[in-house]
Amino acid sequence: MSFSARVTGTQSSHELGRTNSAIGGTGKVPNAQKPRSRPPTSLRDKLARHLPTYSGPYSVGSMDIEVPVESPRTFSSITRHGRHLLQLETVLFTLYYPAAIGSGSGRDPSGRRTWSRETWLPRPRIQLAKGYGKFAGLPEPVAVGFCGATTMFAKLRGFRNAPPATHWPPEGNSKRRGYKNKNRTGPPPPGGSKEPVFPLLIFSHGLGGTRTAYSTMCGEFASYGFVVCAIEHRDGSGPRTFVNHARGGEQSTERPTKLGKVDHSEKEERQGYHKVDYIFPKNNPFDTSPSNEEGVDSELRAAQIDLRLAEIEEAYRVLREISEGRGEGIARQNRREEGCIGGSSRGLKGVDWAGWKNRFHADKFIMAGHSFGAATVVEVLRNADRFENVQAGIIYDIWGAPIKPPEEDARHRIHSPLLGINSEAFMYWQTNFDAVMTLMNEAKEQGAPAFLCTVRGSVHISQSDFSVLYKHACSFFLKATVHPQRAIDLNISASLEFLRDVITTKGAGKSIIKRCLTDEGLLQLEPLDQVPDDQKPDDQYIAAKLKVPHEFKTRLAASVQRKIKRNKIHGFYNPGDEMWMHFKPEGHELRNWQLKRKGTERGTERESEDKSESSSEDEGNMVTSSGDTSGDTSQDTWLGCPPPLRSSTDIEHT
Repeated sequence: MSFSARVTGTQSSHELGRTNSAIGGTGKVPNAQKPRSRPPTSLRDKLARHLPTYSGPYSVGSMDIEVPVESPRTFSSITRHGRHLLQLETVLFTLYYPAAIGSGSGRDPSGRRTWSRETWLPRPRIQLAKGYGKFAGLPEPVAVGFCGATTMFAKLRGFRNAPPATHWPPEGNSKRRGYKNKNRTGPPPPGGSKEPVFPLLIFSHGLGGTRTAYSTMCGEFASYGFVVCAIEHRDGSGPRTFVNHARGGEQSTERPTKLGKVDHSEKEERQGYHKVDYIFPKNNPFDTSPSNEEGVDSELRAAQIDLRLAEIEEAYRVLREISEGRGEGIARQNRREEGCIGGSSRGLKGVDWAGWKNRFHADKFIMAGHSFGAATVVEVLRNADRFENVQAGIIYDIWGAPIKPPEEDARHRIHSPLLGINSEAFMYWQTNFDAVMTLMNEAKEQGAPAFLCTVRGSVHISQSDFSVLYKHACSFFLKATVHPQRAIDLNISASLEFLRDVITTKGAGKSIIKRCLTDEGLLQLEPLDQVPDDQKPDDQYIAAKLKVPHEFKTRLAASVQRKIKRNKIHGFYNPGDEMWMHFKPEGHELRNWQLKRKGTERGTERESEDKSESSSEDEGNMVTSSGDTSGDTSQDTWLGCPPPLRSSTDIEHT
């Protein structure tokens, strides 16, 4: 089947009442809409490369946390230079979250005069720059000089260690009211709690990524009321990361495990840490390339995913500790304090851990990831017995090659709602596109709603900070034709529309999305009958860049066209100008799934109430029994979610 004729929907263009030109195969550059309204940046940021502020109603806080895992161990038998390549000793993540009003002004939580924002390039920055050089095949001096001249001093937008928000935002969104809607209070929704309890999202980065490489996406989610845990994987998929060893009084990591032991060299033992650089497959270093004929290094990639799943489990354990009021204990274990490699004098100083108790829903979470991180999301969703608390998955520009075929056992297939958002550059990679469509069908066969769409004019790094920090390089070398901030907006808008529709329980997540989201109707688009190929590059550039015919003329004409469109009356804009839909559930399928989920949730709530009443009666009558099952969770919801933590709220690269 030729690529341009590949069918992706069930309706023809005539049935939809549209021609191919109407669905986007025009050769025109997309981006008919401006990026969302954002607060102005400071003078310091204007003088250097900077990340955009966030468009949601909340300011954003951030924390760096690295703590030892419960069971240090190695993964697979892969060794180099006499030591295991893949080891799990600590888990490291940056937490992005809605911050309280007043964050960034006055004294910081620890009493210092100035607030701090973490640097985008993680500490130690020169070492990270060298790691990126090794990953990109550049000499170390060139890599350090380039980063020093561009992003060495760029900072995240979140205020370090800010207190979490306890207020509801007002009605309205940034499109209608602009950034002035930020940091203002609004009334709770009808039937809602006085203070919002935020949903939890865990983010997995791609090859060459770090915990800060997707700070714009993660920060946007946080500005709309999500607590986002961005894990830094120590599986050799990042440019360079540092693992701090056990300190005096902590448990030793040298104890044997089922798969061996965590091993350090004598030098690493003395210095108290070791580094993990990007791991190139031994006999096929570029197994990520579409032109790769040998296939992926399945042993390495499978072991990396196994390690990633263990890191997600450990991060989730830490988050539950924080949510359940034991944050002080986590802070005492933190290895990103002053004196540790990658640490800071700020550390976690000034954090009021009591204010974090029950601040976010740790009984369930959303899983999201980019590229190899998206492949990780798929494995999480397929292991619902292991990750029983996951309620939905979002896969950004997934690299489908390392994904295993679905098992015959239906229990190990995707049963949770799934949203896939492609870049246009990756959309033209046929084998990868077909793999993603297989995942959509897998979810649909299990009765879960699934969506797959593409952001026009985008490239693989358009969902990361690299497209924002290096926007001219993306435009000139990779031929990206979408405004980088607008690409982020489209990804966030589609993701929030998806979560609004599939999170069926009540709570802060749905309520904040409903009152603050600029609803662009992106998921209401109909699937295309075929994939346009007007920007499809030559075969050697598939997935790497786009092709813009008559580039100067096209870009100039598009710029004039955008200005004209913006002066037209409301309604001239069509969401299909910027995004294509390839796969989505029928309206009745989504409604039936929502009704089924609501019924299951209500049944679980009644069961929980009955158990609570029964338990209270037993306590009042001083009745005890060795066969008591009041704490049993075997009758949990369809997604296996345990009872809510707070009974007062029904919550909801390559």
